[in-house]
Amino acid sequence: MGKIKLKNIRCYSFHGCLKEEAKIGGEYLVNLTVKANLKKSSDSDNLKDTVDYVLLNKIVKEQMSKPSKLLESVAKRILDAVFINDNRVVFCSVDIAKICPPINGDAESVSVKLAQKRDCKI
Repeated sequence: MGKIKLKNIRCYSFHGCLKEEAKIGGEYLVNLTVKANLKKSSDSDNLKDTVDYVLLNKIVKEQMSKPSKLLESVAKRILDAVFINDNRVVFCSVDIAKICPPINGDAESVSVKLAQKRDCKI
């Protein structure tokens, strides 16, 4: 078993409950970790044998481009899309941070983290 991590994917998105957030948007950082069996790809040195991090980045960018009120919803969409697009992934976690959130306080960011294992029902 191995891990593939994408760190600090930068996105400009329009998430939030405030009208201003939907109009103005804001900066976000997304961290994604997937677990999969990487033995075959480590032996073969062939992209078709591994989880493609270009695809993972594309999934994050696509889901972040769809406005939502809650980061929890965006995180769940990212998890679902990862599992749909690559059946080798057995675990995925996503952490979405909103930079300079409008919370009437001094906070660098707020973040939501969700993680999920593949449902392996037989």
